[in-house]
Amino acid sequence: MSIQTILLPLFAQVALTLGLLLWLAELRRRDLMGGAVRLSQIAMREPNWSPRAMQASYAFSNQFEVPVLFYLLTVLVVITRQADTLFVILAWIFVALRILQAWVYITANNVRYRGGYYFVGAIVLIVMWIIFIARILIAAP
Repeated sequence: MSIQTILLPLFAQVALTLGLLLWLAELRRRDLMGGAVRLSQIAMREPNWSPRAMQASYAFSNQFEVPVLFYLLTVLVVITRQADTLFVILAWIFVALRILQAWVYITANNVRYRGGYYFVGAIVLIVMWIIFIARILIAAP
Protein backbone atom coordinates (compact mmCIF):
# COMPACT_ATOMS: atom_id res chain seq x y z
CA MET A 1 0.00 0.00 0.00
CA SER A 2 1.39 3.39 -0.95
CA ILE A 3 2.25 6.05 1.59
CA GLN A 4 -0.07 8.45 -0.26
CA THR A 5 -3.02 6.08 0.24
CA ILE A 6 -2.23 5.73 3.92
CA LEU A 7 -1.75 9.46 4.53
CA LEU A 8 -4.62 10.77 2.41
CA PRO A 9 -7.20 10.50 5.24
CA LEU A 10 -4.79 12.37 7.52
CA PHE A 11 -4.39 15.07 4.89
CA ALA A 12 -8.19 15.33 4.64
CA GLN A 13 -8.42 15.78 8.42
CA VAL A 14 -5.74 18.48 8.28
CA ALA A 15 -7.62 20.18 5.43
CA LEU A 16 -10.80 20.16 7.54
CA THR A 17 -8.94 21.74 10.46
CA LEU A 18 -7.27 24.39 8.32
CA GLY A 19 -10.54 25.13 6.51
CA LEU A 20 -12.26 25.72 9.84
CA LEU A 21 -9.35 27.95 10.91
CA LEU A 22 -9.65 30.11 7.80
CA TRP A 23 -13.41 30.36 8.14
CA LEU A 24 -13.07 31.27 11.83
CA ALA A 25 -10.52 33.97 10.97
CA GLU A 26 -12.90 35.46 8.42
CA LEU A 27 -15.83 35.44 10.84
CA ARG A 28 -13.75 37.09 13.54
CA ARG A 29 -12.45 39.67 11.06
CA ARG A 30 -16.04 40.50 10.13
CA ASP A 31 -17.00 40.82 13.80
CA LEU A 32 -14.12 43.19 14.45
CA MET A 33 -14.47 45.25 11.28
CA GLY A 34 -18.25 45.41 11.56
CA GLY A 35 -18.13 46.59 15.15
CA ALA A 36 -19.95 43.56 16.58
CA VAL A 37 -17.05 43.17 19.02
CA ARG A 38 -14.16 45.32 20.20
CA LEU A 39 -10.65 44.08 20.96
CA SER A 40 -11.08 44.98 24.63
CA GLN A 41 -14.08 42.62 24.78
CA ILE A 42 -12.07 39.59 23.66
CA ALA A 43 -8.55 40.40 24.86
CA MET A 44 -8.64 37.78 27.64
CA ARG A 45 -10.53 35.10 25.68
CA GLU A 46 -13.91 36.37 26.80
CA PRO A 47 -16.67 34.74 24.75
CA ASN A 48 -17.94 38.00 23.29
CA TRP A 49 -17.74 36.98 19.65
CA SER A 50 -20.89 36.65 17.60
CA PRO A 51 -22.73 33.32 17.98
CA ARG A 52 -21.62 32.34 14.45
CA ALA A 53 -17.96 33.01 15.27
CA MET A 54 -18.34 31.04 18.51
CA GLN A 55 -19.76 28.09 16.57
CA ALA A 56 -16.78 28.15 14.24
CA SER A 57 -14.41 28.52 17.19
CA TYR A 58 -15.82 25.49 18.96
CA ALA A 59 -15.82 23.43 15.76
CA PHE A 60 -12.18 24.38 15.20
CA SER A 61 -11.14 23.67 18.79
CA ASN A 62 -12.85 20.30 18.58
CA GLN A 63 -10.33 19.28 15.90
CA PHE A 64 -7.62 19.23 18.59
CA GLU A 65 -9.33 16.70 20.80
CA VAL A 66 -10.03 13.20 19.44
CA PRO A 67 -8.29 13.82 16.07
CA VAL A 68 -4.94 14.14 17.87
CA LEU A 69 -5.16 10.42 18.63
CA PHE A 70 -5.90 9.79 14.94
CA TYR A 71 -2.81 11.75 13.90
CA LEU A 72 -0.65 9.83 16.36
CA LEU A 73 -2.04 6.47 15.29
CA THR A 74 -1.47 7.25 11.61
CA VAL A 75 2.16 8.14 12.27
CA LEU A 76 2.66 5.00 14.35
CA VAL A 77 1.03 2.80 11.71
CA VAL A 78 3.37 4.20 9.08
CA ILE A 79 6.47 3.85 11.25
CA THR A 80 5.66 0.28 12.28
CA ARG A 81 4.48 -0.71 8.81
CA GLN A 82 1.12 -1.88 10.12
CA ALA A 83 -0.99 0.03 7.60
CA ASP A 84 -3.30 -2.07 5.49
CA THR A 85 -6.61 -1.77 3.67
CA LEU A 86 -8.58 -2.12 6.92
CA PHE A 87 -6.68 0.79 8.45
CA VAL A 88 -7.30 3.01 5.42
CA ILE A 89 -11.01 2.17 5.32
CA LEU A 90 -11.42 2.88 9.03
CA ALA A 91 -9.38 6.07 8.69
CA TRP A 92 -11.69 7.32 5.94
CA ILE A 93 -14.75 6.44 8.01
CA PHE A 94 -13.28 8.37 10.95
CA VAL A 95 -12.49 11.42 8.81
CA ALA A 96 -15.91 11.32 7.11
CA LEU A 97 -17.56 11.31 10.52
CA ARG A 98 -15.35 14.23 11.63
CA ILE A 99 -16.39 16.16 8.52
CA LEU A 100 -20.06 15.41 9.18
CA GLN A 101 -19.69 16.38 12.84
CA ALA A 102 -18.01 19.68 11.92
CA TRP A 103 -20.62 20.37 9.24
CA VAL A 104 -23.46 19.94 11.71
CA TYR A 105 -21.53 22.04 14.23
CA ILE A 106 -21.20 25.00 11.86
CA THR A 107 -24.68 24.77 10.35
CA ALA A 108 -27.77 23.65 12.28
CA ASN A 109 -25.72 22.67 15.36
CA ASN A 110 -28.16 19.86 16.11
CA VAL A 111 -26.58 18.33 19.20
CA ARG A 112 -28.20 14.94 18.62
CA TYR A 113 -26.64 14.56 15.15
CA ARG A 114 -23.37 16.23 16.11
CA GLY A 115 -23.03 14.02 19.17
CA GLY A 116 -23.91 10.92 17.19
CA TYR A 117 -21.23 11.58 14.59
CA TYR A 118 -18.73 12.35 17.35
CA PHE A 119 -19.58 9.16 19.26
CA VAL A 120 -19.44 6.83 16.24
CA GLY A 121 -16.18 8.46 15.12
CA ALA A 122 -14.70 7.93 18.57
CA ILE A 123 -15.76 4.26 18.48
CA VAL A 124 -14.12 3.83 15.08
CA LEU A 125 -10.92 5.37 16.43
CA ILE A 126 -11.01 3.12 19.50
CA VAL A 127 -11.36 0.08 17.21
CA MET A 128 -8.42 1.31 15.14
CA TRP A 129 -6.29 1.63 18.28
CA ILE A 130 -7.33 -1.81 19.56
CA ILE A 131 -6.39 -3.40 16.24
CA PHE A 132 -3.04 -1.59 16.20
CA ILE A 133 -2.21 -2.47 19.80
CA ALA A 134 -3.18 -6.12 19.26
CA ARG A 135 -1.03 -6.37 16.13
CA ILE A 136 1.97 -4.82 17.88
CA LEU A 137 1.63 -7.01 20.98
CA ILE A 138 1.08 -10.18 18.96
CA ALA A 139 4.09 -9.44 16.78
CA ALA A 140 6.31 -8.68 19.78
CA PRO A 141 9.15 -11.18 20.32
